[in-house]
Amino acid sequence: MYEPQPQPQPQPQPQPHYLRSRRSRSRTNVASCIVASVFLLFLAAVAAVVFFLLFKPKDPTISVDALQFPSFSVSNSTFNFTLFQFVSVTNPNRDDFTHYDSSLQLLYSGSQVGVVFIPAGQIGAGRTQHMSAKFDVKEYPLAARSGQVSVAAASGGVVAPTMEIETRMKLVGRVRVLKVFTHRVESRVRCGVVIEVSDGSVLGFHC
Repeated sequence: MYEPQPQPQPQPQPQPHYLRSRRSRSRTNVASCIVASVFLLFLAAVAAVVFFLLFKPKDPTISVDALQFPSFSVSNSTFNFTLFQFVSVTNPNRDDFTHYDSSLQLLYSGSQVGVVFIPAGQIGAGRTQHMSAKFDVKEYPLAARSGQVSVAAASGGVVAPTMEIETRMKLVGRVRVLKVFTHRVESRVRCGVVIEVSDGSVLGFHC
């Protein structure tokens, strides 16, 4: 009797060498892109940190050095005086600070006595500039309620009438970052000054 012989199974054909090489190169390219992306993100993070630490715009600092009253008098419940305020302005940035629209106000008993506008100017990177402002006040009404402070004298403690005024300085300007970008900065300082009414001497000031 004739028995059919089993048919041989076809053997899988090996893939051509160029197909294996193409797939291997694709995996290598993907891995390279991932590594490059991670490296670029790292560089961007480092650049952002360096920019934040070194080039971030900072507000200038204002330090009040002195307050002087070359002349002071009280007559008929009004006072007259000349006031000089001396300040130091420091630019902490790595580029020039250009200031404009700046002013110094003088207040007494909650009301504005006068205002002086500060001329526009420029302060170099990391430099400190000294400024002064002058007020001339004529026949301004003395407040009904004046303060009093104890003053040491040879005969013992005495009580002298005092008055307190306030100065408010505002400095507005701009700073360039990397010579390209412009950033607005602003600084303010306010000081209270206690004056002895009898002779106009400054008993103290706080800012």
